[in-house]
Amino acid sequence: MIRSLVVSLAAATALAAPAMAETYKIGISAEPYPPFYTPDSEGNWSGWEIDFIDELCGRIEADCVLAPVAWEGIIPALKTGKIDMIIGSMSITEERAKQINFSDKYYDAPTGIVALKSSDVQPTPEGVKGAYLGAQSGTIQEKYTQAYYADTAADVRIYQTVDEELQDLMSGRIDAVVGDSLAMVPFTETEAGKACCEYRGAVQADPDILGHGIAVGLRKDDTALLERVNTAIAAIREDGTYEELAKPYFGELDIYGE
Repeated sequence: MIRSLVVSLAAATALAAPAMAETYKIGISAEPYPPFYTPDSEGNWSGWEIDFIDELCGRIEADCVLAPVAWEGIIPALKTGKIDMIIGSMSITEERAKQINFSDKYYDAPTGIVALKSSDVQPTPEGVKGAYLGAQSGTIQEKYTQAYYADTAADVRIYQTVDEELQDLMSGRIDAVVGDSLAMVPFTETEAGKACCEYRGAVQADPDILGHGIAVGLRKDDTALLERVNTAIAAIREDGTYEELAKPYFGELDIYGE
């Protein structure tokens, strides 16, 4: 009788206790990618995508922990369980979709070119003739640059981080950088960027290489989590929170796209 009472009390306590929130490790690139995510001197990350992660995790009632990973290894890290989601400006491409699932998109941005003011570089194969171009390793911009510009450019130089390629651009070691316009344009508005460089425009669209927007990456078998993430993204868009999150970083610019 006493044992039955103890078991009953234990069961009642378990039912009354609040459910523990799930914990997910969120993969972002270890390399800073302002204005989306960048660490301070103490390793605390901030930026638009960090704010978006906080909001998304709140909507799916989960505790989320940032897990910076080298970009080239971020999909393997997801597939092997080292991280649970990629929320780090990853474009939806057919090649990646063969390995992982993607949520609905949560932002979009054209690929464009930032060039030295002293150069004649334009975002066409003819416009980069004889130029030294930079692109980040493992990105859609690297693939695009190799596919469209390698034959006419003087050289294509691949960098591990955006900071490295912009440093070489400012110092004149390259003539232009091919990158995400939402990351490149803010650079041209900084004091250093205004002094040296300008945005020359978007490249010719190629969805097969440049993808179909930016989305959350998940493992193929995490279908229930995918549904929860899509529901949360839709809610963030519908109730005005999306615009509130974007405005401090992008003003009135529409970063979602069509």
